[in-house]
Parts: sequence; structure tokens; C-alpha cells
Amino acid sequence: MTTKYRIRPLFDLTGKVAVVTGASKGIGEAMARGLAEFGASVVISSRKQESVDAVAESFRSDGLEATGIACHVGKAEQRVALIEKTVATYGRLDILINNAATNPYFGPIENLSLEALQKTLDTNLVSALELSNLALPHLQTVGGGSIIHISSVEGIQASPGFSAYNLSKAGVVMLGKNQSMEWAKYNIRVNVICPGLVKTKLSQMLWQNEALAKQAEAGIPLGRMASPDEMAGLAVWLASPAASYCTGAVIGNDGGFLNAGPLG
Repeated sequence: MTTKYRIRPLFDLTGKVAVVTGASKGIGEAMARGLAEFGASVVISSRKQESVDAVAESFRSDGLEATGIACHVGKAEQRVALIEKTVATYGRLDILINNAATNPYFGPIENLSLEALQKTLDTNLVSALELSNLALPHLQTVGGGSIIHISSVEGIQASPGFSAYNLSKAGVVMLGKNQSMEWAKYNIRVNVICPGLVKTKLSQMLWQNEALAKQAEAGIPLGRMASPDEMAGLAVWLASPAASYCTGAVIGNDGGFLNAGPLG
């Protein structure tokens, strides 16, 4: 007897084209692999061409379709080139994941320089807005699509020392909400994922310090930090037709951290 599936095909991304920024490692690489494993052709993007080429080659060696296109998302001309090269390579664009981020400053908010703030905003927030705007006409051409912004629990709940990062990630949350309201008429869904503590290069200053790591994990109901792969499933769902009625959502993938409330 042949099983006739009704729900499982909704997760199939065959024929779809996705761009994932900050995809040479960590959360971005895991999400890109997730999309590719479910059938999408994926553009791996990050600042260094050799890095994205290496990831794309590793995907292809596993039978997945991927291309590496370098892009410093803080630079306007490189953002334009990323979208143009994607469409030139694959002929369309269906999914955009704005994941690239930086955190150049840690310290008291009164010492935050405008230069550090602007650098953080350009990479974390302005790039997400501009890449979305560049992707918009291509998503309209194919009848809709999915944009996923990667914010953070730090964009929802304040913590000391992360002022520039928190400001930028809070902006990403509202960016997704506004886009979801305005672009629903184009059948473009926009959602925001807020990871908690994930073992990546961006958070290594915390998890490499045993005392800090234990303190942080004590505030997580699941009692541990996440691996990058634990971020991939949610991205696959949001990108797929299985999430066709989900837009404007801000979803914490954080081991229960936000539900637990602030420490202290």
C-alpha cells in the first residue's frame, strides 16, 4: 500500500532559491544546510569568497545545490551584487534569510561611540532592510516568498553591556513586523527568529568562560546552550509552504529563556 502524504510535501523546497547571509559558519551555515537538504538551491553568503566557496563545496559534495557569493552586508554595492548574482545564477529568488551580524562593542552604554553604533546598525539592521528591498521585486515576480530575519533574545530583553547589539536587534524585530504588514498583499511572509544562547563564534567570549557559561545556562530552563543545528528546523518551516499562514511572528528559539524572565 502506497502512503499518500498530505502534510509532508508542504516542507519540500524543491525549485526554490534561497539567499542566506552570514552563512559560512554557525547558525547561518546550519540554516542554509537545512534549506538545501529540503531541496532548495542555496546561495551561501559571507564576507570572504574562499569561506563561502568552501561551504558551498561541502554542500555539493553531499549532493546539495549551493553557490558561494561573497558579500559584506554593510556595503551597499555588495548588497546589490549579491541579489543580482543570485538571480543571474538561478533565475529567481524565493527565500531571504538575513542572518549576518556583528557585535563590535561590549561595555557601558554611556561609553558607546557613534562609530561603533553605526557599524552595528549598518551590519545588523540596515543590511536586512536594504536586502529585503532589493529582494522584493524578485519575490513579487515569482508570486511571493519568505523573508526571515534573525534577531536575538537580546532584541527583546535587555542585558548590560550589549547596548549597540541590543538596539540593532530590537530594530530587526520591528522591521519584520512592519514588512509583514505591508508586504502580505504580495504573498510575502516576513518572520523573525530570536535565538538564545547558541555556541557560535559571536558568543564565544561567553561560552569559553566556564563561570560565565554556567551563569548564563542557569537562566535557561533547558539548562544548556544550543547548537547551531537546533536553529535550522525553524528556518526550514518558516521558509516552506508548511508555514503559509505564518507572518509577522517573532519566535524565540531559546531553551525557554524569554519565558523564564530576567535574572536577578
